[in-house]
Amino acid sequence: MPHIDLPEGVPGIIGPMMFRPETAKPLNELAEVLLRGDHSLSRGERELIAGYVSWLNNCTFCSRSHNTFAAVQLEDGWSVIDAVKADPSTAPISDKMKALLAIAAKVQQGGSNVTEADIAAARAEGATDVEIHDTVLIAAAFCMYNRYVDGLATWAPDEQEIYDSTAAVIVEHGYVGSLDAMS
Repeated sequence: MPHIDLPEGVPGIIGPMMFRPETAKPLNELAEVLLRGDHSLSRGERELIAGYVSWLNNCTFCSRSHNTFAAVQLEDGWSVIDAVKADPSTAPISDKMKALLAIAAKVQQGGSNVTEADIAAARAEGATDVEIHDTVLIAAAFCMYNRYVDGLATWAPDEQEIYDSTAAVIVEHGYVGSLDAMS
């Protein structure tokens, strides 16, 4: 049961965004830039960072959502997601992504946990300053999104089909157009 009067039967972050659309707009714009804008990391890789941080934060709705969004946009989809959750250092992803996920995990614990050695390791695997910057920002933003969703006790559906249908909307319409497309 949500802590405030949110639209009934509306899952996760969608309910609070419908409750306060003026805050939804900048939150969706940030997600759009970070997860879907032009970038050297694929959309699936950036969703993987968001889903991994959400999983580390035990945010059921965001973890299931963004891991689904990643799975539909990554080659080998769910097997990659499951391997990353088990141990990113042995997952079938690039060494650069392993280094970036290590940075994301440190940010999830607290931004000051990221060290020069972490940055050097990512750079040694070919990560650019933009990729490092955006990894840190994705991780930090998803800590905020996760706390927004869980802090209001929003509903996280059990049915994977709901996350699959949301993924189809996000992949087609993005974050900025998603609320209109889902209503």
